[in-house]
Amino acid sequence: MEEISLVDVPTQKVIGIRKKGKYELIAQLLPQIYEYAMALKAEFAGPPIFVCHEITLEEVMKADQQGTADIELAIPIFGSIEETDDIKCYDLTGGTMAKILHKGPYQDCQSTYEKLYSWIEQQGKKIIGPVREVYLNDPNEVAPEEILTEIYAPIG
Repeated sequence: MEEISLVDVPTQKVIGIRKKGKYELIAQLLPQIYEYAMALKAEFAGPPIFVCHEITLEEVMKADQQGTADIELAIPIFGSIEETDDIKCYDLTGGTMAKILHKGPYQDCQSTYEKLYSWIEQQGKKIIGPVREVYLNDPNEVAPEEILTEIYAPIG
């Protein structure tokens, strides 16, 4: 079983993009941010982050089916870079979060989320903001069963 821990996540300077649509949009938006950042010679400070503004699993499924998911993708950077109409440079707020590691394909992470949410409830806590996924490796470079995703839920 995946280990769940409480961590203090620092506020991070990021470049990011936020759109409405289906979650499959993540695969299109992430390269767009990287290309822009590399063109401006941004120095990366960590792996890419998906911020999920739908909190419950039911909200996630409904938003994806309807194409109304609030999708925010961000990459931590050192310093700041010039913004565009779509790509912004901002501080991604940190805080106390419950963390779990999911190993395997992205589409198989529902049971990991269920474990995390159940643990949070057992601790007498509540999710108080957007959940985030941190993508630790590239699915184009590792086998699907080797994909690593850290899932963080801000709690209070």
